[in-house]
Amino acid sequence: MTPPKMQTWISNSYPKLEVFIPFLGKYHRPVSGRCCQTCTPRSWDGFYPKDLAALGFRDVSRVTETDTRFRGWLVRRICAFLAAWEWKIPAETPGELLERICSSRRVQDDPGSGGDEGSRRRWKEEICQILREIQTPLSPLLLRLCHWLLPKLLTRLFLGVQLHRGQLEMVLQAARTPEVPLVFLCSHQSQVDGLLLSFVLLSQGIGVPRVTVDARTSPRLRSLLQHLGGIFLPSGMAQTWSDWDEGLPGAVLDAYIQEVLRSRQPLVLFLEEPSASLRLADPARHWLLRVLRALRDGAVPDVLIVPVGIAYDVAPGRAEQDGAPPRPLGIGTCLRAAFQALRRPQGCAQVDFSQPFSLREFVDNHLIWPFLTGNRPGQLLLPTILGRGPPDVGNVGTLSPSLGTEEEILVTALGLHALSDSSTCSAITAVGITAALLLHRHREVVLLPRLMRDFSELLEQLLLRGRAVGFSGQLRALVGHSLRQLQPPLAPHPPGPPRAVLGPPKASARVWLGRLAGGVRHCLAGEAVGACAIRALLLEVLPVLGPPSSLTRIVLSRDELLRKILELLQLLPPTLLGLQPCQPPDCRSLDILDKLILGGLLEEEEAEGERWGCDVAPRPFVRGHSWGSFTDDSDSDSEHRVPKQCYKLSEPQSFPGFLLFLCRLLSPILQTYGRAVEFLERGPWPQSEADYVEALLEFLAEDEDGYPDRSLALSSLQSFKDMGVTTAPPAPQHSPAPPLPS
Repeated sequence: MTPPKMQTWISNSYPKLEVFIPFLGKYHRPVSGRCCQTCTPRSWDGFYPKDLAALGFRDVSRVTETDTRFRGWLVRRICAFLAAWEWKIPAETPGELLERICSSRRVQDDPGSGGDEGSRRRWKEEICQILREIQTPLSPLLLRLCHWLLPKLLTRLFLGVQLHRGQLEMVLQAARTPEVPLVFLCSHQSQVDGLLLSFVLLSQGIGVPRVTVDARTSPRLRSLLQHLGGIFLPSGMAQTWSDWDEGLPGAVLDAYIQEVLRSRQPLVLFLEEPSASLRLADPARHWLLRVLRALRDGAVPDVLIVPVGIAYDVAPGRAEQDGAPPRPLGIGTCLRAAFQALRRPQGCAQVDFSQPFSLREFVDNHLIWPFLTGNRPGQLLLPTILGRGPPDVGNVGTLSPSLGTEEEILVTALGLHALSDSSTCSAITAVGITAALLLHRHREVVLLPRLMRDFSELLEQLLLRGRAVGFSGQLRALVGHSLRQLQPPLAPHPPGPPRAVLGPPKASARVWLGRLAGGVRHCLAGEAVGACAIRALLLEVLPVLGPPSSLTRIVLSRDELLRKILELLQLLPPTLLGLQPCQPPDCRSLDILDKLILGGLLEEEEAEGERWGCDVAPRPFVRGHSWGSFTDDSDSDSEHRVPKQCYKLSEPQSFPGFLLFLCRLLSPILQTYGRAVEFLERGPWPQSEADYVEALLEFLAEDEDGYPDRSLALSSLQSFKDMGVTTAPPAPQHSPAPPLPS
């Protein structure tokens, strides 16, 4: 990537300021999204063009005559209609689909398949009813009409919908693999995601996808979406993941997914719910289980998994969804939301495809075992947090499973891995950078030139880490665009030359700004955990030693720093930090320490007698012992002792206050966890998970500085269950589960 250029912007009302123009064109943005080299090493070299970054972007919402085989003046005016009319859409569902499902092994194992002719007829009618709940035949006319109107809606809703041509070529190359279907695993930012992704896949020649839809929809909207390619979980199947024995509905769903994959129809699965993001949803676990069973049963030789990230400047309807429980959707609700979103453009959107990887390779590598080896979080955290065993605070009902069968563990590992890949390949928006600065750097008023300077400094930090961004242009235009998108929670009027001072955001907008800044937090999550570990060490030592003349005089012990980092990694779920779950926490701790050194936040230094050592529990290191061995070594007389490795604090000159900014990135999460601990002392116990979360959100809203975020509340509950602080009532076992590996 060519180095960014600088130019000087001079204004009559502002001082001279250097403006950072990050990109002079569309060819200089970094492109991320490689598959995991640890889990899928053979897929690392496949479907990834070497000139990926040089292929540029295109706006898929602008359908032109180049998308048709016709040219001319008239074509330019009806090109969207001609393009939609020429797309290949299957006329109807194959007639033998029902017979194939009835003859599948899982469906034949149902007790209703035997008996007399009347019993078999009723059994077949029940299968037909279940299949109608899952899907209905596609309507080609309705599909063409919808995809003709969608570009008009998208151009009114967004300034542009960007798609990288190199990523598109990568997916098209994977789609040409013989007998291997594509399954797109997508993060869920808005209810528009399904229509947008369906339009992109169909318009770019990948095919008509089958898109999973939330079951909380009205019957009319459900019927409409089914004709457009939407598929639903059957009503007879439990929505909770704990009831994994679903009977005949589950068997029909297994057979249906096998037939979809055999026909090589693209399948789109959403991994999370918009109202509770960064958490693997229970319906997603059901769909992933079907894909894994199809591979295990030999229905297809392999499946190519394509993680998808969708980035919005402002997700349509997301501000209303934050903090609210999931609501049923109807046609009227969707129309009202569309009219509200069309009042003003929602900024830009970008769809990013990560590198496809082989599901068979992922399963064969058995990289789920790091979840089962080593100490559990409670064993590492409870002695530090409580100093004793977990308190008896009652039972909390749960929708998420603890470690169960090998099948369930593999589903969880694949879902969390794909969710991490989706968030990693998703581009960071200019609105997200501005929201992160206003929320975590400038708690008071800030001058517009200062905000622009901090924008360029933070952008440089993100680019140095190879993270893709979804914008380009002059700095003043980017910051002005971001502030206009953030206008309601910031100020009643857009900023201009007379308003060079920006006030702090409203308290009610903190959760919304925190969601928008999630991409920045994911990119800097490792350094943020390390910065919080440094702050924790300082808070332990400074009350004893007193305030020093300079923080650079304090020496940090490597052992204690690694211990603090490991404790934070055990406390916080990987999805909140945007980290891959396949990497063991101890290796991730070393990686975070290396990032702190490379980022200029730590400098290696030998401990000297006149410096203050931040070492709460000194332990000598002995040659031959691993760094991760945190046990005390009683052999103090060993002649092979090596000096303790220490670091001193530093600060990058290009970004003053970077360490404090990193600590504040995790402040919403840590404050939510701290307030959730206080909430545990309230009764009554036991209670259901839904009641617990609603009561916790009300408790968080009582604090002026609180973050009543549903996703963070659910994550804190899951962490408490992992530590053993709260327990879930045992679910009924329908059949014995195989023993876990030691």
